[in-house]
Amino acid sequence: MYRHFFKRLFDIVGSIILIWILVPVYLIISVVVMIYMGRPVLFSQMRIGKNEKPFRLYKFRSMTNETDENGKLLGDQQRLTKAGIALRSSSLDELPELFAILKGEMSFVGPRPLPTYYGPYFLEEERKRHKVRGGLIPPDVLCGETTPAWETQFEYDVYYAENVSLWLDIKVIFATFKILFMRMKSNYGAEGRQHLDEYRSYMDAKREEINE
Repeated sequence: MYRHFFKRLFDIVGSIILIWILVPVYLIISVVVMIYMGRPVLFSQMRIGKNEKPFRLYKFRSMTNETDENGKLLGDQQRLTKAGIALRSSSLDELPELFAILKGEMSFVGPRPLPTYYGPYFLEEERKRHKVRGGLIPPDVLCGETTPAWETQFEYDVYYAENVSLWLDIKVIFATFKILFMRMKSNYGAEGRQHLDEYRSYMDAKREEINE
């Protein structure tokens, strides 16, 4: 009953209330982004949703549009600003996702929706994470790490997708406060992470090297 009715009801009611309350915050962050990162205010990217249906996810931008002499965008770390790092560390850049929750593309709790170009790099078992809506708050916060390994993240994602419950959602939500504190303390927003496609390609190359 919770999985098929009340979870969605909580998402609708909760997102409406939070969007209404956070209107001033949206305005303030928009001004900050325009000053330090420029326009557009929002970053958008196609992500993998429930049942692997793609949708467009929106976040507040945390990087500039700086390019090199050939007009190519600089690396992520080079385009990060202090304001962008603060937005990432506090997860305030994720606030526009409340609208995706209201629309039914996401949920408050669920596996983080990943870019569509990651699609070919999921193992069959890992694809079970797409049986549920992606979430603003991921279940891997329960592992207690600010940046878990891909395997750890997917392990928690799959477990969550197969065991959705009110109690599990409550545990994830409360664990988030500790992770947010750890992120802000460790300057999490300045850290980079190897993309899944790069990681899997690297691991495949390592395995081939060992087997030679």
